[in-house]
Amino acid sequence: MRSRVFSKLLLSFVLVLCLGTAVLDLSFRNIVGHSLHEEARIALPGPAQQAAALHVLRRDLFAASLLSLLLATLVSAWISSRIAARLRRVVDFAGRIAAGDFKARIEEDGNDEFAEVARALDTTADRLEQSFREQENKQRELAALLDSMQEAVVAVDAGGQVNWCNAVMQRIAPSAVRVGKALVVSVRDPDVLQCVASALRDRAIRTGRAISVVPGRVFEVSAAPTPDGGAVAVLHDVTKIEQAEKMRRDFVANVSHELRTPLTSISGYVETLLEESLDLPEHAREFMGIILKNARRVNRLTEDLLALAQVESGEHKPRVQPVRASALVEDAIESLAGMVTESGVSLEAGEATDTLVLADVDAMTQVFGNLIENALKYGASGRRIVVGARPLENAVEFYVQDFGQGMANEHLGRIFERFYRVDKARSRESGGTGLGLAIVKHIVLAHGGTIRAESELGAGATFLFTLPLAGTPAAAEETAAKVAR
Repeated sequence: MRSRVFSKLLLSFVLVLCLGTAVLDLSFRNIVGHSLHEEARIALPGPAQQAAALHVLRRDLFAASLLSLLLATLVSAWISSRIAARLRRVVDFAGRIAAGDFKARIEEDGNDEFAEVARALDTTADRLEQSFREQENKQRELAALLDSMQEAVVAVDAGGQVNWCNAVMQRIAPSAVRVGKALVVSVRDPDVLQCVASALRDRAIRTGRAISVVPGRVFEVSAAPTPDGGAVAVLHDVTKIEQAEKMRRDFVANVSHELRTPLTSISGYVETLLEESLDLPEHAREFMGIILKNARRVNRLTEDLLALAQVESGEHKPRVQPVRASALVEDAIESLAGMVTESGVSLEAGEATDTLVLADVDAMTQVFGNLIENALKYGASGRRIVVGARPLENAVEFYVQDFGQGMANEHLGRIFERFYRVDKARSRESGGTGLGLAIVKHIVLAHGGTIRAESELGAGATFLFTLPLAGTPAAAEETAAKVAR
C-alpha cells in the first residue's frame, strides 16, 4: 500500500512542478507574443532585433525558474517543518519514557502513518505504566510482608553490597544497614558473613549459627543464592528455643544424676538379698528379680540420658586424633565379640580401608557398641553382623550391617530421634531405652560427620556414618582443631 506521507510529499512536488510549468508557459507565451508583435511591426528584423528578443526570452525564463524554485523551496520547507515537529514529539516522547516518565503521550491526530505510530506508542506507554504500577504494588506488598516477619532478611548483590533489608534487620543490626554499602559495614558477625560469602561463591544454600549479631541472642542463619547473582540471608532468632533446650538438658541431667544413687542402692540391696537370703520364698525371689531387672533398666536409662545430655549440649568436645579406619573396625569387633557370641550371632569384618580419619577412639567405641547392640536386638534373626569401612572422596564411611527383618522406609527419617521405636512392644521386651541411636547421631555430628540408615523389609538394615579424613600430619592437626571448636 502506497504510503500516505509519501503521497502527500509527491502531491506537493507535483503541485509545485505544475505551478512552475504554468509560470514558465505564461512567460513563454508573453515573450513569443511580444516577439510576434514586434516582427509584425518590423517586416524584416535585423540581427540586432533578434538578439534583443532572445535576451528578453532568456531573462524571462530565468525569472520564471527562480520563481518556481522559490515556491518549491517554501512549500518543501513548510512540509519539512511539519514533519520535523511531529518527529520531535516522537523523540521527546521516547526520551521521557526512557527517563521513567510513563505518563508521557504523543496524542497525534490524523490518519497517516505518523498518527498510527503515535497511537501505537501511546498504547504501549499505557501498558507500560499499568505494568510498572502493578509491579510497584507487588513490591510494596512484598516489603510489607517481609517487614511483618519475625525473621531478619537482607539481600545483597554479587559484590556483597546491600540491595534491600526488612525492618527487623534494621532493628537488630549494630549500625544502620544502608543500601549500596557492603554488608560487613553493618553486620560484623563472622558466621553471617561466611554464610553469605559461601552462598555467593558456591551458588548453594548455606546455614550457620550466629551468636554475636546481638549480645545474648542466638540466630540460625540461612543464606541462599538469587537468580541475579546475589544472595539473600534470613536470620531466625532461636534464643528462646536454645534457652528452653538448655533448661531441658539441665533438668534431664540433674534428674538422671540424682536418680543414679538411689538406683544403685536399690540394685545393690536386691542383689545382696538374692545372694544371701537363701530361705526366701520362691515368690519373693521372683519379685526381687523383677525389682532388680527394672532397677537396672532405669539405671541404663539414666546413664543414656546423661550421655545424651552431654553430647547434645556441645560442652563435651571429642578428643580427635588421626586413627586408621581399619583399626577402629578391629577394635569394635574385638571389644564386642563376647557379647555377640553369647547371642549366637557371628560378628564379621567387612572391607576396611587403612585411611587415616579424625576420631575420638573412646567415643567411636560407644558408637559401634550402640550400633552393634541395636543390630543384635532387631537383626539377630539374620545370624550375621558385618562391620566395615570404605573410602569416599573426602571422608571414610563406616557401616554396621545386619541381615534381619529390616524396617519400612517410613521409619528411616525418624530412627535417630530420641525415644523413637520401630517396634515399641519389642523394645520394651528387650529393655531398650530408645536413646542409643540418638547418642550415636550426636557423637558423629560432633566429629563433623554424617549418619544415615538403609533398610528394606525382610532384607536387613545398614547403619552408615562418615568421619573426616586426617590427611597429612599438619592438615590433621588443623582439622582436629576445627572439629574441637
